[in-house]
Amino acid sequence: MQSKILPPPLKPGDLLKVIAPSGALRELEAFGQSVEIWRSRGYQVDIMPKLGDKWGYLAGKDENRRQQLAAAWEDPECRGILCTRGGFGSTRILESWNWHANSTPPKWLIGFSDITALLWSLYTAGIASVHAPVLTTLADETDWSIQRLFDFVEGRPVPPLKGCGWGGGIATGLLLPGNLTVTTHLLATSIIPDLDGVILAWEDVTEAPYRIDRMLTQWRLSGALSKVRGIALGGFTNCEPPPNVPSFSVAEVLRDRLGDLGIPIVSDLPFGHDCPNAALPAGVLATLDADQGILSISH
Repeated sequence: MQSKILPPPLKPGDLLKVIAPSGALRELEAFGQSVEIWRSRGYQVDIMPKLGDKWGYLAGKDENRRQQLAAAWEDPECRGILCTRGGFGSTRILESWNWHANSTPPKWLIGFSDITALLWSLYTAGIASVHAPVLTTLADETDWSIQRLFDFVEGRPVPPLKGCGWGGGIATGLLLPGNLTVTTHLLATSIIPDLDGVILAWEDVTEAPYRIDRMLTQWRLSGALSKVRGIALGGFTNCEPPPNVPSFSVAEVLRDRLGDLGIPIVSDLPFGHDCPNAALPAGVLATLDADQGILSISH
């Protein structure tokens, strides 16, 4: 099993373009601070026109957001694409989208949460990307998390992440990180990748335990987990049950729905909506050691 095509390492002076493929931009101060982090590292950061558009909960109409993505992806001078925020909307612009039809040499696409749909779509096209903070969350990250992102996209090795191993040995496969809710809604679509031999890495936010249960049950019933080699679990932030309602905890749901799969699983890894959100590549070989509780990225 080989890693997907890695874009060339970024270097200071490279041009990066900022797009808003999902929800409407609201967090202007955090956005500005995060853009400044990239600029302080020596990058040219070009903010695309109409970035502040709002159409309901979306950052403008589908065609405008699709045009932003196409303009950035097709620009031969652009070396990376930074996403403003998650929310919802990236799946809508993937209708009738073809990465190779809009192809220049591959460039980095960086984001998480709703941006998962773009990362997984790129994976199906054979191109690696990065599950990492968006431009409304980067400024709140810890120093080591920010440094990890720059280390990876600039071609330097990144250290393993430590979590809670559930036992079950060691698995090696292509890492495929994403938001559980977004990936569940990709099942039975043309965007869902071939999961044979992958290590899934899931996180989520503000989903009650019964909703996590429902999504994982859908994964089980779909058969999509049958060829997965391992599962890495990050933060499940603000996923507590409602007060005064009988419920499992989210940790109990994860154990119940995943613990009998017979594959290596590591939980409590530092990625997801709650700081820190450690950068994880999508489409690069990784090793999951469920005895030691370690997720490491191949270099």
